[in-house]
Amino acid sequence: METKNIMIVGVGGQGTLLTSRILGGLTLHAGYDVKLSEVHGMAQRGGSVVTFVRYGEKVAEPIVEEGQADVIIAFERLEAARYAHFLKKGGAMVINDQRIDPMPVVIGAAKYPDNIIEELEKNYRVYKVDAMSEAKKLGNSRVFNVIVLGMAAQHMDFTKEDWLAVIEKTVPAKTIEINKKAFEIGYNF
Repeated sequence: METKNIMIVGVGGQGTLLTSRILGGLTLHAGYDVKLSEVHGMAQRGGSVVTFVRYGEKVAEPIVEEGQADVIIAFERLEAARYAHFLKKGGAMVINDQRIDPMPVVIGAAKYPDNIIEELEKNYRVYKVDAMSEAKKLGNSRVFNVIVLGMAAQHMDFTKEDWLAVIEKTVPAKTIEINKKAFEIGYNF
């Protein structure tokens, strides 16, 4: 099997690291060699957070090169645009349609771009979801990342049952059921 490259991008506090732990656990469970690498910006202050997950028969290094990502999971629109150049031709970009203003926008030094997703759709295979609204319908906005992961799971090599088993082992015990429901919503989108 050729090495698969997944990028998870978002803003500090969006569950990027939990999502990478679920994906890393899944790939190990499936018997693959896996390498994870986390790149933190100002994660504590709402800054950019990027996680690379690479899996296959034998993975030499954890970093995904530009133009090599099979799937980009983006928890925020601007982060999707910021890292789109990492997606390989024919790759899939799964975007949570949410806006979180970065500090330069908050302080008035920059403007948040309009029509980000529409612009990305011109050059990439984009799947979008308003995962925050879906998570609120479930009664817990914090599971929006697992909804996005459920959508992205359709572009990877694992069964729904494998995903659910790893989610059960990875998330806090009291959140297992709601996380499984969140995953199902995304998976069936």
